[in-house]
Amino acid sequence: MLAAIVDGVLESLRIGVGFLWTAAWAIIMGLVVTSLVQVYVSKERMAQVLGEDDISGLTKATVFGAASSGCSFGAVAIGKGLFKKGAHAVNVLAFMFASTNLIVELGLMILLLLGWEFLVAELVGGVILIGVMALIVHLTLPENLFDDVRQELNRRDQTNGITEDPTCGMEGTDEYSLTTDSGQTLKFCSAGCMETYEQEVASRGRWRDELLSWGGWYKVGNQYRKEWSMIWKDVVAGFLVSGFVIVFVPQWVWNALFFQGDGLLVSAENAIMGVAIAVISFVGSMGNVPFAVALWGGGISFAGVIAFVYADLITIPVLNVYRKYYGWNVMLYILGVFFVTMAFTGFLMEELFSVLGIVPDLAGGQTATEQTYFEFNYTFFLNVIAFALSGVLLFVYRRGIGGPGQYRDPVCGMRTDDSGPTISFEGQTYYFCSNHCKRSFENHPTGFSRVHQTDSGGTRPQSHEHH
Repeated sequence: MLAAIVDGVLESLRIGVGFLWTAAWAIIMGLVVTSLVQVYVSKERMAQVLGEDDISGLTKATVFGAASSGCSFGAVAIGKGLFKKGAHAVNVLAFMFASTNLIVELGLMILLLLGWEFLVAELVGGVILIGVMALIVHLTLPENLFDDVRQELNRRDQTNGITEDPTCGMEGTDEYSLTTDSGQTLKFCSAGCMETYEQEVASRGRWRDELLSWGGWYKVGNQYRKEWSMIWKDVVAGFLVSGFVIVFVPQWVWNALFFQGDGLLVSAENAIMGVAIAVISFVGSMGNVPFAVALWGGGISFAGVIAFVYADLITIPVLNVYRKYYGWNVMLYILGVFFVTMAFTGFLMEELFSVLGIVPDLAGGQTATEQTYFEFNYTFFLNVIAFALSGVLLFVYRRGIGGPGQYRDPVCGMRTDDSGPTISFEGQTYYFCSNHCKRSFENHPTGFSRVHQTDSGGTRPQSHEHH
């Protein structure tokens, strides 16, 4: 019995790590593209643009979301910022869905692990889902619900004296502020954030020059690090969980949860159950794709798998974030709208693909336990290239090549100089970009102190007197 369990665990790890190896180059390349877009595509007027309650605003929200990819929690946080600044509720929801489902890295992973049919359903269905969601919101949106919440969010910030830094989203201060050409006063948490904003404004229109400089690649490397920091837990958890689900969950469980066979009722039930499982799975963002592979291998219908992949924005942890941001009423409304639209679109995709005769058939391929994942094939060479590119970006970031400032803030990773706040801890002086980061360090000095601050030419710890 023990031997069988050990064998099962080892097989689960082999499958999970094998999935990760298969998709690694796609994830890395996707995040590089995402980082380039995040650094060089201007977001200055996006909140104003997304305030329009029309087809144009919805389209721009979708496009901007696809270009601003991130994890579920990151999408929700950005969506909150856009909403506070005036973006219409339906455009915020469209942005959040697009930024987690219509993105390069997710599409590549779906193509590799599930096949082109699922990729087409994800993209086409995603656009349809946003349209259906917009229609439902227009028909059902409670009067003044979101307006009242927006006023409460802004009132709460005004009461606490909070003004968001447009660079990092942290609390801005009067000490670091500037007035734009339009007369708007922007407040930043630190000189570093203000400098970053000014550099971004100055570099608009000459991105080619930026890409030929170390400073430009430092920005890309920094953004690449941020992208990984948001998703790596979901990615690793998703791949490992998928391996254990494939090995240890018996077929009768899937048969009990999902109707088997053909017909509208089966497709509808599978789509609803796919979303329901996503809600309680705790696996969001890109981590739900390998989980979807396990569902597909268990005999779940095309509708159920697609609906499951859509539903990363209504997992229990994400719903709790909605509750904290907007309150119970808005959280339940978002859950209801997304649940209905995700299940309906998954059902619609299966029916459409059935008419076209392109619903994939799992029976003709290898199962996850039969596959050999580690071979000297195109995956190996693409991974070598992707890992090398990743190493270069992280090296440029860690060494601060082309980056401003001599030291690195141990809390947020931003480079700073000796003009900001500092703390001496265990014989080491730490430099911070803002008082916000300094307070975070004071609350957890042991954890943050492991991050060595370095000058731009080396990785050795600095020893300076307290300023």
